[in-house]
Amino acid sequence: MLYYLYELLNINILGYITIRAGVSFFLALFITLFLMPRFIRWAKKTSSVQPINEHVPAHKSKASTPTMGGIVFIFATILASLFTIDFTNLYAIGSILTLVLFALIGFQDDYAKIKKNENLAGLKARTKLLLQIIAGLSIASFLCIFADFNTQLYVPFVKTALLDMGNFSIIFWVLVIIATSNAVNLTDGLDGLATVPSIVALTSFSIIIYITGNATISSYLLMPNFPVGEVAIVSSALMGALAGFLWFNCHPAEIFMGDSGSLTIGAFLGYLAIISKSEVLLLLIGSIFVIETLSVILQIGSFKLRKKRVFLMAPIHHHFEMKNWAENKIIVRFWIIAILSNLVALISLKIR
Repeated sequence: MLYYLYELLNINILGYITIRAGVSFFLALFITLFLMPRFIRWAKKTSSVQPINEHVPAHKSKASTPTMGGIVFIFATILASLFTIDFTNLYAIGSILTLVLFALIGFQDDYAKIKKNENLAGLKARTKLLLQIIAGLSIASFLCIFADFNTQLYVPFVKTALLDMGNFSIIFWVLVIIATSNAVNLTDGLDGLATVPSIVALTSFSIIIYITGNATISSYLLMPNFPVGEVAIVSSALMGALAGFLWFNCHPAEIFMGDSGSLTIGAFLGYLAIISKSEVLLLLIGSIFVIETLSVILQIGSFKLRKKRVFLMAPIHHHFEMKNWAENKIIVRFWIIAILSNLVALISLKIR
């Protein structure tokens, strides 16, 4: 809407991506702050609470905490984005598609857990993975068929593309989206643990996408140039919505995001990595999510091969809980790691 006011009334300020990104941030923030308390009250009345993992004794006090907060902040993100983006930009439309598809998958998983009142009783693993593959293929196909997106692979510190993935790019992009989606989902185990690293990662990607969409800056930094700048507006909206969610999700949490939030954030981060040609840099930008995922892989692999566990419990944040670290200490230290790794990722943009 704002973009068309710019075109209709020639209000130049509304043509700037940075201005509309700022509007989308605060709009999503205020929508989330307005709706979340009402959603929390509704969730408590309807007993839409988070089933707690019985293997983590420290979480017993969280048994009555509402879940599915992701529905609220994803809704706020989409609403704010629709108010501010240019609808002719296919990459922005693709970002909305990503949010909608994975929010639907997450909602089904959350609803199944609530209905069965068991933390591990959501969608069957195969069903969940199949739905993620279908959603990932839809997004990757959209990029290839409709947006005719570049299939070259770029890596940090190298000025030119490493190789052209061709038709394999669709499979690669699906893997990036699904892996990131599940990685954020694994991280969402403590109050605010996934929220702040997500905001930090979104900030980094917003900067990279803005640069990638700007011919002058991308040329100066020797980065690829594609018309993806509008997506920074959607990313900014999600940052604002998550900031509003953190108001209620910080320790002790009044509500959890649930899979409807974590799966969607992860998929969206994967999408941002793809369209900004930063799939490899995603490992650094999403360092916390990578660490959490690797801890699970190491734990399962070690137990199957050696019948021994590497950690007291996986994902790794549970390991520190079992060592009697205070929850706030775990959360803040993970936040610090996320911030530092993202600073390194942004610094690396100039080293090409």
